Amino acid sequence: MDVNLGMPAAPPPVLRPRRPSRKIKVGKVEVGGDAPISVQSMTTTPTVDVNATLQQIAELTAAGCDIVRVACPSQDDAEALPDIARKSQIPVIADIHFQPKYVFAAIEAGCAAVRVNPGNIRKFDDQVKEIAQAAKDHGTSIRIGVNAGSLDKRLLEKYGKPTAEALVESAVWEASLFEEHDFHDFKISVKHNDPVVMVRAYELLAEKGDWPLHLGVTEAGPAFQGTIKSATAFGALLSQGIGDTIRVSLSAPPVEEVKVGIQILQSLNLRPRKLEIVSCPSCGRAQVDVYTLAEEVTAGLEGMEVPLRVAVMGCVVNGPGEAREADLGVASGNGKGQIFVKGEVIKTVPESKIVETLIEEAMRIAEEMEPVEGASPEVAIS
Repeated sequence: MDVNLGMPAAPPPVLRPRRPSRKIKVGKVEVGGDAPISVQSMTTTPTVDVNATLQQIAELTAAGCDIVRVACPSQDDAEALPDIARKSQIPVIADIHFQPKYVFAAIEAGCAAVRVNPGNIRKFDDQVKEIAQAAKDHGTSIRIGVNAGSLDKRLLEKYGKPTAEALVESAVWEASLFEEHDFHDFKISVKHNDPVVMVRAYELLAEKGDWPLHLGVTEAGPAFQGTIKSATAFGALLSQGIGDTIRVSLSAPPVEEVKVGIQILQSLNLRPRKLEIVSCPSCGRAQVDVYTLAEEVTAGLEGMEVPLRVAVMGCVVNGPGEAREADLGVASGNGKGQIFVKGEVIKTVPESKIVETLIEEAMRIAEEMEPVEGASPEVAIS
């Protein structure tokens, strides 16, 4: 059977074109302009523990993380940065608060970028000239990271609380200081724990300059709540073309942050898809255990590197239609499953053989397809 497989010839549609922004480099990763939106995370290990930190960075890299941030609250952490920056497979950003000397230490250590928080680094504005020169000399980029929880006291007094306008005023002021010293290799974030305030802040900031923007909802919460908050806020901004790099902040293992971030981008057609599982929520019409089918198929196809869409459908209402639209699918009912490949029924199998058959067919299809860089297969389950 001659089956047409692979990605569509035309690029998938997006809700709105990307906002034009300046392009910078974070190590080997381009951010802004026409560069793909990158996914970031942050290690949870003590940075001074070089082996544990590198192990976690390796896990993040395997999960698809593009850029990683490490904390640098002490001299011991600063002394660990050269080893970490040199051995990491992805660019390392040093996260600096309070102590300005660690900004220079991170630049000297060879970190790809340094995140600075103007609201809590002592006399930060007075040292912008020296920071800009050191960063320029070493090819290091900067993230100006304004946070609601550590906003400059002068702005808190002016606005009464960390409003969207206060966050933006802080960011624009700091950006102007770097630009006064002819330093332009920086991106900006204006994070807040309230998605509504955060979205408004980025909308305002996007109107005021062409800086690349790093999106984040700070202190978003545990995995479920944080995922919802981040998906809501990022979706609102990315659908307007706003955002050049993202970090999903979760009270969960950092690999989970990367998985959520990648899925958000794939859902908006802002990152090529690899494996996508489309499944129904199950209902009284379902004649098979959709939950178990979905989980087993997902587990069996984990790690596939071709753009494959698999539909696992639980009843005859939407099942056949969804299965026909997928690269590979099953429409289940009455203890059996019809297996579809590109819209054609190729066989009918007992319910007990559905998962095994789908995985076998997926592997067969994958052998005929070219892996797509940065993509993931799509599985539809209903």
